[in-house]
Amino acid sequence: MNQSLPLKPRSSNDLGSLHEASLAKTKPETGLANLKYLIVGLLFGVVFVKAEIISWFRIQEMFRLDSFHMYGVIGSAVVVGLLSVQFIKRFGIKTMTGEPVHIAPKVFHKGQIYGGLIFGLGWAITGACPGPLFAQIGSGYGLVAVTLLSAIGGTWLYGYFREKLPQ
Repeated sequence: MNQSLPLKPRSSNDLGSLHEASLAKTKPETGLANLKYLIVGLLFGVVFVKAEIISWFRIQEMFRLDSFHMYGVIGSAVVVGLLSVQFIKRFGIKTMTGEPVHIAPKVFHKGQIYGGLIFGLGWAITGACPGPLFAQIGSGYGLVAVTLLSAIGGTWLYGYFREKLPQ
């Protein structure tokens, strides 16, 4: 199966089509301009480590319902995300380059339930979700590279079989 990127969008409201349209208008950033993303990523990783979000033991406590710590972190992120999206919509916030922010309407698919179950199972088994993987590796947990490679492989498999999966 030969698939070329980008994948065609599922619908006219698909986020991918909006992303492709925005890419057509913007020029690529230079290596030095990308330094800001590295700095933000490093700071984000430090926060993950200090807040113990990357701790396998904290994640296991969450799945065993032994501690509120991770639920508090995730709940706080959900609240901040909800408020941020409402703020962006209400006040017409634009990107740093002055482009309007488009938030596409979301459509529920039963595959999201299956995907969430698979994601949660992987999270419980490995003690890591995609966000903290790099912070765990950077903290010296080299074996987590297996989890990272598995996540990359799973993403590749989904992309390869996407057209054959029920939509």
